Amino acid sequence: MNAGMAAILQENLRFLKLSTMTKNLENVHRQALENKLSYDEFLLNLTEIEVQIRKDNGRKRRIREAAFPLHKPLETFKFEAAPDLDARFINDLASGSYLKKNKNIIFLGKSGTGKTHLATALGIEACDQGVRTRFVTGCGLVNELTEARDEKRLRILIKRYFNYGLLIIDELGYVPFSKEGAELLFQVIGERNERKPVIITTNKGFGDWTQIFGDSSLTAALLDRVTHKAHVINCSWQSYRLSESLKSKYGE
Repeated sequence: MNAGMAAILQENLRFLKLSTMTKNLENVHRQALENKLSYDEFLLNLTEIEVQIRKDNGRKRRIREAAFPLHKPLETFKFEAAPDLDARFINDLASGSYLKKNKNIIFLGKSGTGKTHLATALGIEACDQGVRTRFVTGCGLVNELTEARDEKRLRILIKRYFNYGLLIIDELGYVPFSKEGAELLFQVIGERNERKPVIITTNKGFGDWTQIFGDSSLTAALLDRVTHKAHVINCSWQSYRLSESLKSKYGE
């Protein structure tokens, strides 16, 4: 490839916003000459670099957008501390099976059992698979919805939450909602019903959800939508944080 042709090609690549291909053109071309690669192989090698960089950047962007409180991938979860948890089933969920079927996941259990870790881990896996994800606490979401309603932009915010491929609502039930807050949350979950999956972590059994939402009719309607065809995982094992604290205290 002569200098003039290389310059024109680089200009074309820049115009097409193929920055990685532009940057690597000379090096990939030299390697192609040294290894006597065909035009097809040269072009494939050049485009693969661009594709990989875009995939990596896309993953990083989705991770940032998800706003996970901590980066807790699945490989750091201590399955040995959760003897009742089916690791194979969790790994199957991590592969994205529930995303394809728009099935919700509900982690039920007391504080410290790793519910948030598992929800975050599944969210990270979803980001890796190209799914736009958002992590938010129940209280945080209701506060955001309330502010949006007061500022006359509620419809826009509900649409934004609908557009996420996966929505994770953490710590549902730690603080009860007002009637208005419960109704706003119902709108978000209702919009996504059977169309986009939701992962929920909660310390309340379903029988106690009226304590969260107040109104029994609203609670029943919400439960009907959330639990329909959902994967419900009871995190009934001992609190991992409590176990670690006891070990630290008594030097075990």
